[in-house]
Amino acid sequence: MSTRKVALVTGSGKRRVGSVVAEALAAKGYSLVVHYRSSAEEARTLVEAFRARGVEAIAIQADLADEGSVQALVEKTLKHFGRIDVLVNCAALWETKKLEDVTADDVRRHFETNTLGTFLCSQRAGLAMVRQPEGGCIITLGDWAIVRPYANYAAYFPSKGAIPALTRTLAVELGSRNPNVRVNCILPGPVMLPPDLPKEERAAAIDATLVKREGRPEHVAHAVLFLVENDFVTGVCLPVDGGRSVYAPDSV
Repeated sequence: MSTRKVALVTGSGKRRVGSVVAEALAAKGYSLVVHYRSSAEEARTLVEAFRARGVEAIAIQADLADEGSVQALVEKTLKHFGRIDVLVNCAALWETKKLEDVTADDVRRHFETNTLGTFLCSQRAGLAMVRQPEGGCIITLGDWAIVRPYANYAAYFPSKGAIPALTRTLAVELGSRNPNVRVNCILPGPVMLPPDLPKEERAAAIDATLVKREGRPEHVAHAVLFLVENDFVTGVCLPVDGGRSVYAPDSV
């Protein structure tokens, strides 16, 4: 069994929010499981970088919409490290499409990745944490805009809108089995805008925050560390959005 605590971060194989979260946990002394679906080379490179710094890390492939694949992901983690202390659900699908063009398959794919994948990972990892006297911590990722959705993401927002309910449900289910298991949610705002986003849309997104600047993936990572370290917080949803969810610039 690993003498270090172990964190599994889904969607951390690519250089996106998940990999930054993994970096933050590594800096706190965690051993890491880097999950990927298709980015094998990027995940391998990240693991090699961690190992070069003395961080024990492995990469595991899994299709999070497949129950057997998720079960294998958790079992491989436990077989290698003997424990799992933190799960951060960063894997996500985020596609834009006009409502007129959205198909049943679009909706299904978003729910399978964003909702079902988060549920299956949290269920399997959470039940493993229940068996550990020290428990563990699960963090889900929603989206601030589920309270005020914008156009052209009609397949995406419903799949993220389910995450707060999923978080509260699993906080109760797992915490009632082992009070040392906690489940919380982060609702990110504009922390990693697409590089190809038109300049006008980028400026509008920044102006719509109260802090008047774009966030960074590190802001999400800081929130992850807070929720991991504060053992009196469970079942909550924390916006990390620069005030975006409470500010309506066109109303002032």
